Amino acid sequence: MIYKSTGRRAKDFINRIRLFRSEPLPYAFYMLIIWIFIKVKSYLCSIIFKADGIIIGPRSIIRGSSYMSFGSNISINGDLWLEAVHTYRGQIFDPFITLGDHLSLSKNVHITCINKISIGANVLIGSQVYISDHNHGSYVGSYQSHPSEPPADRLLVSGGPVQIGSNVWIGDNVVIVGPAIIGEGAIIAANSFVNGDIPAKAIVAGAPARIIKHFDDHLGVWTKK
Repeated sequence: MIYKSTGRRAKDFINRIRLFRSEPLPYAFYMLIIWIFIKVKSYLCSIIFKADGIIIGPRSIIRGSSYMSFGSNISINGDLWLEAVHTYRGQIFDPFITLGDHLSLSKNVHITCINKISIGANVLIGSQVYISDHNHGSYVGSYQSHPSEPPADRLLVSGGPVQIGSNVWIGDNVVIVGPAIIGEGAIIAANSFVNGDIPAKAIVAGAPARIIKHFDDHLGVWTKK
């Protein structure tokens, strides 16, 4: 695994040098420095997070990594906010986030957890996606939050865990709030809101998300519901 990963990085470096040579010298030098910085940062993070082959883009924030499990070859484009919240305004939680192998995150993804969030292998997540297992305040049951209370001061309340299966594609601007289970191979269309269960091999869209297609194993095609 180490030799294969090292060979891949060396080949990537050579290809980058060839690409930068086609650019104006000042710009190429600047981009090369940025690229080297990202590579060094990603290498250090792979050691800290025990995540072989992880690539972390600029301006990414990871908090509470001791409450996370990282798979291998995770790719983060940049501007990630990934947080396992252990304490908040006197509250104590026992969160855990699981990220599977070959997970790919586009820009500005926000994942926040006080309970449990798991994302399977080979998942593709678009830009501006929000995934959370909790809310600021309670709005059902006997003890509900009052509108006069500042939202930031309200108790964090978990609606339930979020589980995303392998080979799932999540489009841009999607919001997923627990409790939520997304089955393997499902597709979440852009701008959708997910809360609840999404079957495996289904395409859903809308707010709230509704099934619009499913994969027919017998025919080998996606068919309308």
